[in-house]
Amino acid sequence: MVSYNTKDWFTFIFRLHKADTFRKLLPLMIAIGLYAGAVAYLELVHWQLTESNSYMKNITIMHNMLGFVISLLLVFRTNTAYDRWWEGRKMWGSLVNNSRNLALKLSTILTDENDKAFYRKVIPGYASILSKHLTNEETAKQLFEDLEHELEHHKHRPNQVARMLIQKTNDLYRAKKISGDELIIINSEISSFTEVCGACERIKNTPIPYSYSSFIKKFIFVYVMTLPFGYVFSLGYLVIPVVVFIFYVLASLELIAEEIEDPFGNDANDLPTKKIAENIKKHVEEIL
Repeated sequence: MVSYNTKDWFTFIFRLHKADTFRKLLPLMIAIGLYAGAVAYLELVHWQLTESNSYMKNITIMHNMLGFVISLLLVFRTNTAYDRWWEGRKMWGSLVNNSRNLALKLSTILTDENDKAFYRKVIPGYASILSKHLTNEETAKQLFEDLEHELEHHKHRPNQVARMLIQKTNDLYRAKKISGDELIIINSEISSFTEVCGACERIKNTPIPYSYSSFIKKFIFVYVMTLPFGYVFSLGYLVIPVVVFIFYVLASLELIAEEIEDPFGNDANDLPTKKIAENIKKHVEEIL
């Protein structure tokens, strides 16, 4: 995730970050510019059309009507994507709070240092493994050697870490180190880890419907491709930068929505789950 100063306007305007859509769209922008130039040349020079004798001027009426429609679609698309990004951030915020609460309760309940050491390792281990699980990275190498062998052959490693936490808690109950009420309290905190995992997987595995995403891309393409035909008479060859800029704005909004609708990954605007997991580890070690 990009860290920046929200009040630094100069940096926003004149600095090109790797997350900037300009780099991704540059080849298409060049192609759109050449296309707009070709249309302008054919209409103004080759065919020698004028606004008074060309039916092409009626295309501007279509653009005026569809411009409002496409703006509504893009606003809805961006808001939907941001809702997914923000929900993912709230889930990881819940994981931070749940890890702290579990560590706080265990710090007062447990007296054996070996038991504390187990939770001191495994609680932050859940966040770290969940981060790798959501980014689809190779997780054969775990943070803790005592977990690596046991988790190596399991596909869903966050569930296995949660099972280890619950198993350890039940063992403490059988050993009379915690009471039945304390068992219920601890198990409820551990269960909240799985709820966070399920919510994050729902965001990760449920993209926007294909037909909706495809329709927006086709709409933008047709809208931009027809722009030069209607506006060349009033703008002349200035239609080239105008069409390129309009394409850049519309396509950038779609690219930004595509990136943030999946907040778990390695893109510049994705959630810093690895850093959050490191903070959980630091906080749990301080408490326990």
